[in-house]
Amino acid sequence: MLLAGDIGGTKTLLGLYHRAPERPTPIEIGEFTTLDYDGLVPMIREFLKANNADPRRIEAASFGVAGAVTDQVARMTNVPWCVDGAAIAESASLRHVHVLNDLEAMATSVPVLEGDELAVLQQGVAQPTGNAAVIAAGTGLGEALLLNVDGRFLAGASEGGHADWAARTSRDMEMLKVLTREHGRVSVEHILSGPGLVNVYQFTHDSFGGTDIISPAARTPRRLCAGIAKVDDPADLPKAISQSAMERRCPMCVEALDLFVDAYGAEAGNLALRAVATAGVYVGGGIAPKILPVIERGAFLDAFRAKEPLGDFVATVPVAVILNDEAGLLGAAVHANGSA
Repeated sequence: MLLAGDIGGTKTLLGLYHRAPERPTPIEIGEFTTLDYDGLVPMIREFLKANNADPRRIEAASFGVAGAVTDQVARMTNVPWCVDGAAIAESASLRHVHVLNDLEAMATSVPVLEGDELAVLQQGVAQPTGNAAVIAAGTGLGEALLLNVDGRFLAGASEGGHADWAARTSRDMEMLKVLTREHGRVSVEHILSGPGLVNVYQFTHDSFGGTDIISPAARTPRRLCAGIAKVDDPADLPKAISQSAMERRCPMCVEALDLFVDAYGAEAGNLALRAVATAGVYVGGGIAPKILPVIERGAFLDAFRAKEPLGDFVATVPVAVILNDEAGLLGAAVHANGSA
């Protein structure tokens, strides 16, 4: 039996799996609100107890964590947790514990995803010996590489979401100037994440100046438009903005989502270049499937392809949205499967 975890800034998934040659079979999956717990170990204990699972029967455990991992220790970006593999193994009585970056875990799922778990945006021409890449906007922005070594993908972590955001259009440059005034430095995550969408909304609505903190990357707007009216929980703002835009209730919400999708496509194209991702770029995370109709309209791919003098190259790169909302957990299970 295997234990897998996908530990995010908002929610955490834990799963028990049966081993299998390639794709482990789920036994039980539990969802937890991350900040309801002081750390990962109490959550693991509760999950195992609820499912009558003896930790001594678990052959390997892998946890994808939203943060940089060094020597099997991760300090989460948006949560005040330290996830220490050795400490988890000792405290939870587990053996063969591995801590990996959450996007590294998600990338590990890519080779075992089925066709109905993907929405193809650009068919491209997949090269069997090529590299691939994953980009995923959610509570934060994650990026990972899949390096093709002798026909086998090896996932590599990245903290590319915290790299500088590159403005491309005159409107982008206006937004960069405003966000620089507000935040001092503008990373890609300041745009491409749930809190990032709130930043873009505040730019299009000129509503900076709120005091409540959503994340290290954003604060609440000073006021809300009629398209949103009222939101009780600031964490629901990205969803409310997206819905207002997709239902065209507010033209400024429409522009905010358009700017977001354009930036998403541009950064995905940047990642395709950095990874030479001739085997594909995969768009994961919680946001893309929810705004898929907007992504499919064309602006995402237009920005993805606007990479002269390599426009022809990126036009051949396969691009797909990951529809499986448990891909990160699945990838952690695949990793544990190979570690047992």
